Amino acid sequence: MKKPVLLALACSAMASSAFAQTSSVTLYGVADAAVRQVKNGSAGTVKGVTSGANTTSRLGVRGVEQLGGLSAGFNLESGVELDTGTANAGKFWNRRSTVSLMGDFGEVRLGRDTTPTYNNAVNDEFGIVGVGSRGVFVYGSSAVLGSGATTAQRTDNGVSYFLPKNLGGWFGQVHVAAGEGVAGNKYTGGRIGFENSTVLVGGALGQTDVGSTQPKFKNYNLLFNYKSPWGTLHTLFDVKKWGQRKAQELSVGATVPVTQAGSIRVGYTNVNRSGGVAGSGYADADDSTRVALGYVHDLSKRTALYGTYANISNKGAARSSVLYTTPTGMRGGESSSGLEVGMRHSF
Repeated sequence: MKKPVLLALACSAMASSAFAQTSSVTLYGVADAAVRQVKNGSAGTVKGVTSGANTTSRLGVRGVEQLGGLSAGFNLESGVELDTGTANAGKFWNRRSTVSLMGDFGEVRLGRDTTPTYNNAVNDEFGIVGVGSRGVFVYGSSAVLGSGATTAQRTDNGVSYFLPKNLGGWFGQVHVAAGEGVAGNKYTGGRIGFENSTVLVGGALGQTDVGSTQPKFKNYNLLFNYKSPWGTLHTLFDVKKWGQRKAQELSVGATVPVTQAGSIRVGYTNVNRSGGVAGSGYADADDSTRVALGYVHDLSKRTALYGTYANISNKGAARSSVLYTTPTGMRGGESSSGLEVGMRHSF
C-alpha cells in the first residue's frame, strides 16, 4: 500500500480516537401522590388527591460527555401532576432545560433553571413542597408582592456560572436572565455559601425588572442549617421588597430521626408585611404565621410513606394558604389548614 494511503488511514484512526469520548444518559424521576384535605376559611373544605406533597413528581433525562479536561452536559426535567397525568405549569420542560460546559474553572449553564435566591431557600424541613412547607412564602402567589415578577423560583433565558466543586466546601453562583422584552422576566442575582458535615450557610440576593416605570422587585435571604446526630436545624431569614411593599420572613424548623427508618419534621414561619395600603394584603397589619408537623417513614432508599399537618393563621387582610395559591372565597384574616398522607417513590 502506498505511503500516502497509509498516512491518511493513520490520521483517520487518530481523529476517530480523539472524538470517541465517554458519554452517558440517565432517565430519572419521582412519583409522589397523597390524599389531602384543606380548609381555607370561607372558601370551605376541599378533599382530593394531589401530586408531589413530599417531593415534586417529575420525569427527567440528563447526560454528560467527557471531552478530555472538559465535559458537556444537558438536563431536561418536567414536572408531572401524578393525580391527573398531565405536565404542569404550561411548559413541558418546566422544571429545567439546560445545557452546560464544565471543567476545573467551574460550570457555565444556559437555559431555564432555578434562581440563586430560590436555591438558597429550598433547604427546609419539608423540601419546600406540601402543605407544611415554607414554600408558600418563598414562591407562592403572594411571594412577589404583586409586582408581576416571574422569577421567584425559576427564569427563562438564563445564563449561570457556578464555582468549581473542589473549593473545600465553598460554593457560589451568578445568574443573569434576559427579559427579551417581557416585563417581570429580567433577573440578576447571585449566591455564595459553605457546606460541610456540620453546617450549611448561604447568602443570596437578586432583583427583577418589572417595567420601565416600576421599581425593581428585590429579594435577599440568609440560610443557616446545623446538622448533628439528633437531627438537622433549618433556619432562613428572607426579605422581599417592591417599592414601599416589604415582606420579612423568619423560618425555623427541624428534621429529627426517631427510628432508623423514620423522622419527624416540624416547622415555623412568621411573615411580617408592611408598606401596602390598607386592605391590600401587604399593609402593616397583614401578617401570617405557619406551623407544621410531619412524619416520613422510609421503606427503602427510594420509597417512603409520609403524613403532614399544617396551619397558617393570617391577620388583617392577609390571605396566605397552604395551597400556595389563595382560593376564591377566602377572606382576609382567615386561617388555612391542611392534612395529607401519601407515598413517594424515586427512580
